[in-house]
Amino acid sequence: MGAARPLTGAARFAAYAAGQAACVGHVAEHDLGAAAYAIKAVLADSAGDHDAGRIERDWQRQRLPDPVRELVLSDQVRRNDLCWSVFLARKCTLPR
Repeated sequence: MGAARPLTGAARFAAYAAGQAACVGHVAEHDLGAAAYAIKAVLADSAGDHDAGRIERDWQRQRLPDPVRELVLSDQVRRNDLCWSVFLARKCTLPR
Protein backbone atom coordinates (compact mmCIF):
# COMPACT_ATOMS: atom_id res chain seq x y z
CA MET A 1 0.00 0.00 0.00
CA GLY A 2 2.90 2.32 0.77
CA ALA A 3 4.26 1.94 -2.76
CA ALA A 4 1.03 3.41 -4.13
CA ARG A 5 1.24 6.68 -2.20
CA PRO A 6 3.77 8.53 -4.39
CA LEU A 7 2.08 7.41 -7.62
CA THR A 8 -0.69 9.28 -9.42
CA GLY A 9 -3.64 8.43 -11.64
CA ALA A 10 -4.37 4.92 -12.81
CA ALA A 11 -1.03 3.56 -11.57
CA ARG A 12 -1.82 4.68 -8.03
CA PHE A 13 -5.26 3.07 -8.00
CA ALA A 14 -3.94 -0.13 -9.60
CA ALA A 15 -1.24 -0.34 -6.91
CA TYR A 16 -3.87 0.20 -4.20
CA ALA A 17 -6.01 -2.56 -5.77
CA ALA A 18 -3.07 -4.96 -5.63
CA GLY A 19 -2.31 -3.90 -2.06
CA GLN A 20 -5.90 -4.43 -0.97
CA ALA A 21 -6.00 -7.87 -2.56
CA ALA A 22 -2.75 -8.88 -0.87
CA CYS A 23 -3.15 -7.30 2.55
CA VAL A 24 -6.72 -7.38 3.77
CA GLY A 25 -8.11 -10.80 2.94
CA HIS A 26 -8.37 -11.56 6.64
CA VAL A 27 -10.85 -8.70 7.18
CA ALA A 28 -14.29 -9.46 5.75
CA GLU A 29 -15.32 -5.79 5.69
CA HIS A 30 -12.49 -5.04 3.25
CA ASP A 31 -13.58 -7.53 0.61
CA LEU A 32 -14.65 -4.89 -1.90
CA GLY A 33 -11.56 -2.67 -1.69
CA ALA A 34 -9.53 -4.28 -4.46
CA ALA A 35 -12.53 -4.31 -6.82
CA ALA A 36 -13.33 -0.66 -6.09
CA TYR A 37 -9.72 0.43 -6.58
CA ALA A 38 -9.58 -1.49 -9.88
CA ILE A 39 -12.65 0.41 -11.07
CA LYS A 40 -11.01 3.68 -10.01
CA ALA A 41 -7.87 2.71 -11.96
CA VAL A 42 -9.91 2.11 -15.10
CA LEU A 43 -11.72 5.42 -14.61
CA ALA A 44 -8.44 7.28 -14.15
CA ASP A 45 -7.12 5.78 -17.38
CA SER A 46 -10.31 6.20 -19.41
CA ALA A 47 -9.91 9.83 -20.48
CA GLY A 48 -13.41 10.80 -19.45
CA ASP A 49 -15.20 7.69 -20.72
CA HIS A 50 -17.75 7.32 -17.91
CA ASP A 51 -18.87 3.95 -19.24
CA ALA A 52 -15.41 2.51 -18.55
CA GLY A 53 -16.13 2.11 -14.83
CA ARG A 54 -19.41 0.34 -15.50
CA ILE A 55 -17.74 -1.94 -18.03
CA GLU A 56 -15.03 -2.87 -15.51
CA ARG A 57 -17.63 -3.44 -12.77
CA ASP A 58 -19.68 -5.67 -15.06
CA TRP A 59 -16.55 -7.57 -16.13
CA GLN A 60 -15.76 -8.25 -12.47
CA ARG A 61 -19.31 -9.37 -11.75
CA GLN A 62 -19.30 -11.82 -14.67
CA ARG A 63 -16.37 -13.60 -13.04
CA LEU A 64 -17.91 -14.06 -9.60
CA PRO A 65 -18.25 -17.72 -8.66
CA ASP A 66 -21.89 -18.78 -8.26
CA PRO A 67 -21.53 -19.74 -4.57
CA VAL A 68 -20.61 -16.14 -3.61
CA ARG A 69 -22.35 -14.09 -6.30
CA GLU A 70 -25.38 -12.98 -4.27
CA LEU A 71 -23.25 -12.30 -1.21
CA VAL A 72 -20.89 -10.01 -3.13
CA LEU A 73 -23.66 -8.22 -5.03
CA SER A 74 -25.63 -7.54 -1.84
CA ASP A 75 -22.44 -6.31 -0.16
CA GLN A 76 -21.85 -3.93 -3.07
CA VAL A 77 -25.31 -2.46 -2.55
CA ARG A 78 -24.85 -2.21 1.21
CA ARG A 79 -21.41 -0.59 1.08
CA ASN A 80 -21.56 1.34 -2.19
CA ASP A 81 -21.28 4.72 -0.47
CA LEU A 82 -18.10 3.63 1.34
CA CYS A 83 -16.59 2.49 -1.96
CA TRP A 84 -16.85 5.79 -3.84
CA SER A 85 -20.24 4.82 -5.30
CA VAL A 86 -18.58 2.75 -8.03
CA PHE A 87 -20.79 -0.32 -7.69
CA LEU A 88 -24.24 1.11 -8.39
CA ALA A 89 -23.66 4.01 -10.78
CA ARG A 90 -24.84 3.63 -14.36
CA LYS A 91 -22.00 5.90 -15.40
CA CYS A 92 -19.10 6.13 -13.00
CA THR A 93 -16.97 9.19 -12.45
CA LEU A 94 -13.64 9.29 -10.71
CA PRO A 95 -14.12 10.33 -7.09
CA ARG A 96 -11.82 12.99 -5.75
